[in-house]
Amino acid sequence: MGLDSEKDVHSDGPSARLVSRLEVLERPSGRRVRSEAERARIVAESLLPGAQVSEVARKHGATRWQIYDWRRRFRQRGMLPPCGASPPTFAPLVVEHALEERQTPAIKLEIAIGDVVLRTDTDIDGEQLSRVIRAVRASR
Repeated sequence: MGLDSEKDVHSDGPSARLVSRLEVLERPSGRRVRSEAERARIVAESLLPGAQVSEVARKHGATRWQIYDWRRRFRQRGMLPPCGASPPTFAPLVVEHALEERQTPAIKLEIAIGDVVLRTDTDIDGEQLSRVIRAVRASR
């Protein structure tokens, strides 16, 4: 039956009365099971500046006492700051000097050995470079 549907109802017995009209309003009934994530979203919405718990509760089909209970439970688990605690404050970021771009040294020496390419600065020690080249050749 949809909203505002009418139906004749007869009851049996000594106090039988005729009901000429019966309105059935369909809406969610029973307890709603909400996920932890859904409760967290509702609690977060209720904590926004200017938010009223009763309005948030009505919007989500909950009661304000449910939201207060969810808040308490999240606080007990350390997922919310304690009641009355001031929100965390952050120190302002002050940049006195422009950050200098890090300059990578230009590659001045490139040696290809098969599919291996060695790139180095010219300041590398010759003996060290020889050892690296021998190691690359030996690994092939």
